[in-house]
Amino acid sequence: MADIPGLLSLVIFLPALGALALLALPSVSSIRWAALATTGVTFVLSLGLWLGFDPAVSTAEAPQLATRLPWFGTVDISYFVGIDGLNLLLILLTTLLGPIIVLSSWTYIGKAHKGYYALMLLLETGVLGVFAAFDVFLFYIFFEITLIPMVFIIGIWGGEERVYAAIKFVIYTLVGSLLMLVGVLWIGFEAGDAVNGGVFTTDWYKLVQFGMPLGLQYAMFGLFALAFAIKVPLFPLHTWLPDAHTQAPTGGSVALAGVLLKMGTYGLLRFVIPFFPNASERMAMPIAILAVIGIVYGALVAFAQTDVKKLVAYSSVSHLGFVVLGVFAFDTIAVQGSLIQMVNHGISTGALFLIIGMMYERRHTRAMADYGGIAQTVPILTFFMLFSVFASAGLPGLNGFVGEFMILLGSWNSPTVGNPVLIAVATTGVIFAAVYLLWMVYRTFFGEVTNEANTTMKDLNGREIGLLVPLAALMLILGFWPSPFLAQSERAVRSLLETSELKAAAVADAAPDEVVVVPVAWPDDVALTPPPAPAAPAH
Repeated sequence: MADIPGLLSLVIFLPALGALALLALPSVSSIRWAALATTGVTFVLSLGLWLGFDPAVSTAEAPQLATRLPWFGTVDISYFVGIDGLNLLLILLTTLLGPIIVLSSWTYIGKAHKGYYALMLLLETGVLGVFAAFDVFLFYIFFEITLIPMVFIIGIWGGEERVYAAIKFVIYTLVGSLLMLVGVLWIGFEAGDAVNGGVFTTDWYKLVQFGMPLGLQYAMFGLFALAFAIKVPLFPLHTWLPDAHTQAPTGGSVALAGVLLKMGTYGLLRFVIPFFPNASERMAMPIAILAVIGIVYGALVAFAQTDVKKLVAYSSVSHLGFVVLGVFAFDTIAVQGSLIQMVNHGISTGALFLIIGMMYERRHTRAMADYGGIAQTVPILTFFMLFSVFASAGLPGLNGFVGEFMILLGSWNSPTVGNPVLIAVATTGVIFAAVYLLWMVYRTFFGEVTNEANTTMKDLNGREIGLLVPLAALMLILGFWPSPFLAQSERAVRSLLETSELKAAAVADAAPDEVVVVPVAWPDDVALTPPPAPAAPAH
């Protein structure tokens, strides 16, 4: 498919334009349909990004399907968006979840419909901008934009403790954002002097080439990594997440688990690793230890929950620990596993939150003790819950297995985090996930029906089945045939790691205060097929 000028920008801003348009609509029905049409068209247009992207074409100088417009005349800040192998799948995940979130809110949201759907559409624009930005200042602007709608979605349409959860969410996120802003300004001035003729720059490509001294690297690493670790969230910075998930409406929980948390892991991969490779390598083991603690801690705390939504919220702490472990493994297989696991987690955990929302609409409770035996009355809902649980638990043949296996495999051979004991402990997270998820299913869906209200529960309707089917299909496709998806990112991952390695070596060989410039590397030969089998031993 030929490059359509401005297609990516249209995909980014169409939801925001739709949000403005629906503010003028008079009825609840027209607002719902306008939101669904906007997100649906956005998803269809985003498929053009997949068709127009060529993973075999180098993006060493600029991303594909890019738009670049000057923004501030006196400094090097621009509206610079594009596609490469690191962000393509995350953009498509965001546009896919858009109409699903709207459909899930159809009957769940009972007040202020205009504000809710407008904020959801604005949130989609913010997330898409975060993933597409190749200017760090533009990234920061979109990163902040996502904060505003999410706070109101939790604070207005959430549960009984929604105000507390919203305030906690905004405090944590704002602290991280402000730290990152300091880092953006600092690195922009330093890189401008070194690689941009003395002009302040936030161009991603120029900042990747800027090899700063180790002392400055550690300071910048701390500012950026802490901001993204809060967003992930990485243990012990995770305490805002269970409250936000539990109090958010279903659509908010799906958006939070599906794409907002990925902004943290994506930021670590896109900015922290290539900007500060020496500091990243030296801090890889401490961060990996925190990630593994989060894997085990999140699983154990999930097992102790009585609220089914809070159980799934703590499962996200555990699952995203795997993603952070893979990012800091500095291994192609592990990093690709992290990328595909970001997508897989958004699909399977998003489906779990959708199903829990459907259960809540019917029974107005999330306590597992209030259910039991409902598999007899809602067999279709039970099927989708079991399917999503198996995917989230990493059952071979479903999507969750692919990402976690690649992360563990690549981390075992990692030059930075390849400690067998550490990886063995991380592997227990897969076992724990199966335990707490299946225990939740048993307590909620099987056994005797002890509550009379459960005998009259209604099964899924056509709308609810329709929004779950695409997610279930992707769980199966990504589990059995992940190659087309992994092929989109392999070249970009190899490029990122090669550039980081060259930059780290150059900085290590330089004088303590010397600045080095390292061109962005891009491998000429990318193996998209398995390596050849070893030769037979000579007799």
